Amino acid sequence: MLENSEEQPAPVRVVSEIIKEYIDALGPIWIEGELSQINSRKDFTYMVLRDSSVDMSISLACPSGIFSKQKVGENARIKIFAKPSWYTKNGSVSFWVREIKAVGVGELLARLEMLKNLLAAEGLFDAKWKRELPLLPNKVGLICGRNSDAEKDVLENAKRRWPSVQFEIREVQVQGADAVIQVSAALKELEADPNVDVIIITRGGGSFEDLLPFSDEGLVRLAASCKTPIVSAIGHEKDSPLLDLVADYRASTPTDAGKKVVPDLNEELALIESLQMRAKRTFTMRLEREGDRIKSLFDRRIAFVHRIKLAEEDLQHLLARVRSLSPQSTLERGYAIVQRSDGKALRSASDVSSGDEVRIRLAQDSISATIN
Repeated sequence: MLENSEEQPAPVRVVSEIIKEYIDALGPIWIEGELSQINSRKDFTYMVLRDSSVDMSISLACPSGIFSKQKVGENARIKIFAKPSWYTKNGSVSFWVREIKAVGVGELLARLEMLKNLLAAEGLFDAKWKRELPLLPNKVGLICGRNSDAEKDVLENAKRRWPSVQFEIREVQVQGADAVIQVSAALKELEADPNVDVIIITRGGGSFEDLLPFSDEGLVRLAASCKTPIVSAIGHEKDSPLLDLVADYRASTPTDAGKKVVPDLNEELALIESLQMRAKRTFTMRLEREGDRIKSLFDRRIAFVHRIKLAEEDLQHLLARVRSLSPQSTLERGYAIVQRSDGKALRSASDVSSGDEVRIRLAQDSISATIN
């Protein structure tokens, strides 16, 4: 037990030697990661094993004979059986490799299938979460490799369709140990930019191992949480990283992505012209129809006036006939009506006797008389 106090601090070499004792007491363990920074020398090969989902790594030292048997290279996914060791001179930990095994494609596929089923069960791939892409975005976010063909394809095809489209570009590492970290950081930046209305993540194909970062669980969950619509253009038609499943739109190629995020200016102008012509035709037809309707109403009014005039003439004729048959008309021609005292008109001399009072009705007035 090291005796230590403020008055008796331990020298650096003592502390380093104590740490070495602790670490040397640890046994070997299996570790998995992504291989990088391979430096082969005569007897030993020195390298770095990285965790692709976080910015973390460990140093490895492997006998060259063991390393050469596996024939693994940069960015290879491997498992090592190694024992930690502490270097007292510079205070660093390294792992002495006793065995190396490449993680096979079959094993990786099985893991991806398990992760895919897990995320699907959580509903991350459900269509109800897919967001509509904006018709004409204010600015398009683009995450791509540095000076890559995928970047050029997206830019050229988008600008060919809509020349004034604006891009916010993040060039990052799209394969290898840092890919997940850099793509995730770029995605967070673009998601936080209020001017970016849609984000394209593109690579443009590659081997199964090259596309593995885009099936990383952390990156997939980050994409699922974004409010900005995401277009995934990672591989070609046959490739299917998990990011494709969670994205709001899966583009078959970077070219397809460039065409999807903006409308075609010529097509939109043609559509506007077509709509203008349709509106003009509709308006003209409406005017013609209303004109015909007004003319019909006017013609109906003329016909109605004519019918009124005919009715008036018929009424005049009827009045003339009525008047000609009227007793008053007969009286006006000089005739008279003789009535007894009870008002009954006389039709024969036998209807009255001498001395009876009668009333004689004329056209203008009447007189009384006595029968003699």
